[in-house]
Amino acid sequence: MQPKQNGKRWRAAAVTAAFVLSLVAAQTVAHAADGKTYVMKLGFATINDAQHEWARRFVAMVEKDSGGRIKGQMYPASQLGPIPREIEGVQFGAIQGYIGPPEFLVGVDDRFEVLSAPGLVTDMAHGIRITQDPQLQKMMFSLGADKGIHGVALFVSQPSSIVSRDPIRHLSDIKGKKLRVLAADMQQEMLKRLGASPIAMTLGDVLPAIQQGAIDGAVLAVTVDATMHYYDAAKYITETGQPFIFSMAFLSKKWFDGLPTDLQTILTTDAGKAAAEVNPWAANFYQKESELWKQHGEIVKLPANEQAAMMNTLETVGQDVVKRRPNLAQAYSVFVQAARRTK
Repeated sequence: MQPKQNGKRWRAAAVTAAFVLSLVAAQTVAHAADGKTYVMKLGFATINDAQHEWARRFVAMVEKDSGGRIKGQMYPASQLGPIPREIEGVQFGAIQGYIGPPEFLVGVDDRFEVLSAPGLVTDMAHGIRITQDPQLQKMMFSLGADKGIHGVALFVSQPSSIVSRDPIRHLSDIKGKKLRVLAADMQQEMLKRLGASPIAMTLGDVLPAIQQGAIDGAVLAVTVDATMHYYDAAKYITETGQPFIFSMAFLSKKWFDGLPTDLQTILTTDAGKAAAEVNPWAANFYQKESELWKQHGEIVKLPANEQAAMMNTLETVGQDVVKRRPNLAQAYSVFVQAARRTK
């Protein structure tokens, strides 16, 4: 009986050893897979602004926290192509991320335009608080998920202004002007109410269009005007203050979903951290670039009574667009409620 018992024990030990070895092998393979280096290309149309700063901070955080398993590459000033091509690249996984105003993604999901509703954000501090609202973040990050887009960060840039070849010192000066806007009904409706002709145009086409006289100016950001030297073609910026400009960071859902879980967590966490850090940076940068512009051109403020009249004219833009397009109603309501909670 002893040899049989020894044989049974030997076979049991062999099975146990084989099982342990298989677990070790599986863990080794998993570790090797998790240890793979992933390249993260981030594209955006601007340079040396809040979007670029967010990318710098995000890349540094992710590379550190991932132990170098994710290598970030930044491509500012549309180096990866015009904005629509970059967005398509993210959708199909050709590039891993895009950073820009959400309104550029209305072709992916038209609800991205609700942040263009004028009159809801009062100042930079209010804008920063809005971007940190959990319910607004949850909604904005989920838009486009069924079309290959994974939102990870929302941060404020600044209030809009109008850069123009000729000075706009009064509301009446806006009438008849051909002005570039984003491809969002709320921005186009805003200009129509002010008597201007809105022309949707991607950022890379704006400066040449101003230089050639194809448009009279553009609804833009002071920081973009200054960093991209718009003052060589247009010396005047009129501070309308509406709508506020926000930026979002989007990752390729295809790429993100294919990452190990721990790397997904790092990306999500660090995206939020970088946004929280860049919000106050953006507020300071806006003031700095406004002073820089004054060295090359002029910043115009509308008379107080005309600014008030403009705000009265624009306060129902969001509501009226939603009446025509009820599919925007829920997203618009979330934005309105977030603005009220954080005011």
